Amino acid sequence: MTAGEPYTVELAEDVHAYVQPDGGWCLNNSGFVSDGTTTLLVDTAATERRTLALSAAIEDKGVPAPRLLVNTHHHGDHTYGNGHFMPTATLVSHAACRREALASGQHLHLLWPQTDFGHVPIKGADLTFTDRTTLHVGDIEAEVIHPGVSHTVGDSFVWLPHRRVVFTGDLVFEGGTPFFLMGSLSGSLRALEMLRALGAETVVPGHGPVTDPSAFDRAERYIRFVADVAEKSHAAGLTPLEAARQTDLGEYAELPESERLVANLRRAYAELDGHPEGEGVDPFAGFTDMAAINGGEMMTCHA
Repeated sequence: MTAGEPYTVELAEDVHAYVQPDGGWCLNNSGFVSDGTTTLLVDTAATERRTLALSAAIEDKGVPAPRLLVNTHHHGDHTYGNGHFMPTATLVSHAACRREALASGQHLHLLWPQTDFGHVPIKGADLTFTDRTTLHVGDIEAEVIHPGVSHTVGDSFVWLPHRRVVFTGDLVFEGGTPFFLMGSLSGSLRALEMLRALGAETVVPGHGPVTDPSAFDRAERYIRFVADVAEKSHAAGLTPLEAARQTDLGEYAELPESERLVANLRRAYAELDGHPEGEGVDPFAGFTDMAAINGGEMMTCHA
């Protein structure tokens, strides 16, 4: 499969989404907010080449280079490009995002060693928070909010009240399969409730096309489906891999990245076993299981 070309969506005169189709493995979204003097960037990209294209897209809109950069979580598709924008930009993230980014290092290289990631030095945040913070882009307020352990242990979403726009990071995969191997099933549901409460009109997901709040309902239905499968399979003594192979995905069979079911089941099992959210699961074991579902081969990195 060949990915489509990235494109920029003007959501308002001062807010843009940067979308990388089709939103599959390592094809994330970014976005930027600018008053013409100061620019805030939300997330970067997985490779040097894609980060340079993102930088060029910002320049093409005639706004200044970012002075603020938010990472919504630590995964490399959202953070590998940090170094390109630093130190000109101050990098902001949840404290756990910084910790995990530095601890994980170039983790995508381990999963996809054949991918040309280019020069992507690992950079942790200059400024961290534990609950929420507000960034000021001139007169524009950008609220950066940690919903608790959800997709990962250090997620944030970026809420722009003046435009009713929210950048969700990977709390939402629009048109793809949700993924919470490194976070929490129950925490993901709580995060969706927080997103609903904002009253957003426009939703920029971590992957997939720009959408609206109906995306929260679609994500919740899938997560509750996983919870139901996990409860029954765990009680029956099945392993997550056995459970995934026996599960009829129904309406979710058509979603890309459907192999994520087995990884999500690993997380659900850990919670059923009483492990704290974000703990009790080996991420690489989850990827090994997904590769088994994927015909014995690691999923394709499309970056």
